[in-house]
This record gives sequence, C-alpha cells and structure tokens, in this order.
Amino acid sequence: MKKVIAFDIGGTNTRIALINERFEMEKEEIVPTKLGDTNVFLSSLDELIAHFDLKDVVAFGVGIPGVCNRETGHIIDLPNVHIKDIPLGKHFQEKYGLKTFVRNDAEVACLAEAVLGAGKDFDRVFFITISTGLGGALVIDKENQDYVTEIGHTAYIYKNHISEYEKLAGGTAGIPNLCELNGLGRISAKEFFDLAQKGDSNAQRAFADWVNILSDFVHMIQNSYEPDIICVTGGVMKQKNLFFDKLIELNPDSYIVECELKENAGIYGAGVYALKMMKII
Repeated sequence: MKKVIAFDIGGTNTRIALINERFEMEKEEIVPTKLGDTNVFLSSLDELIAHFDLKDVVAFGVGIPGVCNRETGHIIDLPNVHIKDIPLGKHFQEKYGLKTFVRNDAEVACLAEAVLGAGKDFDRVFFITISTGLGGALVIDKENQDYVTEIGHTAYIYKNHISEYEKLAGGTAGIPNLCELNGLGRISAKEFFDLAQKGDSNAQRAFADWVNILSDFVHMIQNSYEPDIICVTGGVMKQKNLFFDKLIELNPDSYIVECELKENAGIYGAGVYALKMMKII
C-alpha cells in the first residue's frame, strides 16, 4: 500500500504522521517547532523522520503557516516561525530521494475537510483556522483554489489603527495586540478569556470587539467567495462555548460549523495533498 509522510508545521508545534492511501494514520508524533534558525529547523524535521519506516513512502506532504513555491517545495517565509528562505524540497529530495509537496497549512486543511470532513457533501468549502494566527482557504469541487492565500493578513482598521485581521483576532499573534490596545497589557489568549469570564469590564469590552472582528472576517469571506459551508477550527475553539454561537448569530447568511476533523485537519490535509499530487487518489 502506498503511503506518504505528512507534516503539519505550526508556529507552536510540528506534527508528523504516516498516512496511507486509505487515509489511515498509521503513526504520529508531535514536537515543539524549532524557531528562528533554518538549519536547526531542518535538522528537527530529519530527527522526526528518523522515527519512521520509509518503506512504501512515495512522497512528503507539508502544510506550512506561510508562503512557498509549490513547484519546488521551497519555503519563502514562515512569519510565526521567524525564518525565511528554507530549501525544504531540495533538502528532502537530496536526503531521501522523495518528492515534497508544500502548501499553506490552511489550504491543505481545507482540502482535508472538503474530502474527509464536514465539507465532503458541499461544492464550495471555506476553512478558517484560529490558532497561533488566523488563516483561511477555499476548496471548490475537491480542488484547492490559489487566490485566497494568507487571507488573515487582510488589512483591518481598529480604533483608528491600521492593522490586519490576524494581528487582532489570531490566538497568539493577535489577541495580545487587541488586549494592549484595550489597556489590558500584552496578556495571553487564555488570560484574556479568563478575565472576560470573570467579569472584568475591560476584558469583556475587548472580547465583544474580538467577536465582532471575527464576524467581519466571516462576512468578508461570505461576500467574496460565496462558500456553501464555512468550517472553523484552531486552538481558540477550545473556548467555543464563549463565542461560537454568537459568531453564528452574527452571520445568518453563512453556514458555519466546527471542523469535523478538528486538530487533525492540518495533518490529514498534508497527506491528502501529497496523495493527490502523486495521483494516488
């Protein structure tokens, strides 16, 4: 049976899995992502691969939180990993003799959700991830669309301050900025949610703004791409009881659901993408 090694590289953690052509995950590992140094980053991936049997593996599939050249597997920029210009495709080809298919993590996760998850019965599937950053992607008829990359970096004006959706609404990359602009200091997303739940008035006002910013993000997506379904995932969904129903209420023209694959969307997506590129599925 043909298999691929799938990577889900995040700003916080990196997951690697062995996935077969029946979409079964045979083995998985997760480690903290190495930040700030290209050689250390590549070495950490090699250390992970060493734990896997490459028999029957035909390719690597990699989802990244950034921009890449999909033809060569060269990573141009990983903003939340703080490194640029990473010759990942070349490195893997030279070391393992296997093709490497690299794509934005939100795009591959959307592909997985469209093929295997909540979007499998819909033609136009949009995927939103709210974790370290804020990302989104579109799949039409089970094929990735190329024109939505890095939508979280779309400009957004808040309190007369020109920013981006991600820098205000993303979990690690956004909420601390939002808190600082509201006099709460640069506190973490967890601290922010805890304060809001405890009734802190500044935190509650900032929380209401955060939900409205997410709602504006969804509204922009619905108007621009007309998805049949919008699937939401990411670390912030651990707090979904605080905001998800409100987000749905604020967007009556959108069909918004939690991702069926949840935290596995990225890793399955990298595998599905590699299997599709190798024409195995």
